[in-house]
Amino acid sequence: MPLRLDLREPRVDLAPLAAALAEGACAVIPTDTVYGLVCDAGQADACVRLSEIKRRDARKPSTAMFASVADAEALLAPLEHGLAQRARALLARGATVLVPNPGGAYVHLTGEDPGRIGIRVSAFPPALAAVIHSLGAILATSANLAGGPDPRTLAEVPAALAEQCAVLVDGGAARAGRSSTVLDLSAARPVILREGALATADALALIA
Repeated sequence: MPLRLDLREPRVDLAPLAAALAEGACAVIPTDTVYGLVCDAGQADACVRLSEIKRRDARKPSTAMFASVADAEALLAPLEHGLAQRARALLARGATVLVPNPGGAYVHLTGEDPGRIGIRVSAFPPALAAVIHSLGAILATSANLAGGPDPRTLAEVPAALAEQCAVLVDGGAARAGRSSTVLDLSAARPVILREGALATADALALIA
């Protein structure tokens, strides 16, 4: 049975979540958009296991999620200055950005295109942000079975998925209730691949 933790409880102890992720287990946590199925992004075996739980093709690209824009700097700093600035403007605003990956970071997340990587920053409560920061990055995807609806609450996470996780973190209803907007910044002009929590017009205005 997964361990259940509630972020709304005073002085909730997230040490079991940190330990489970560090050991290669998967968990469900709330993000600023929807509930996410997550694991340590640095552990390739854990990332494969996550895809199996989600019933998703492990060869498809996944997103590296960070607790802050500063934590993502290792992936942003090598980019051309203007591109890096556009990415920083979008991160932590309900957007996932696809950018060049010249250093080959987290290559097991990039699918068949190791030259690009998806990056996301979520606005986490401090205790949860500290756990993510301690890992460096997590692989994060909607806590649904492939093709299913995005869960706004822990109760909406499919039981078939939840029961295979080590820890389930409840934070109440997700603020946005929609998955992140995905923008490809690696092309000559930004391309909206999926509209979600950040409206297209707002996203383009941020990088105009």
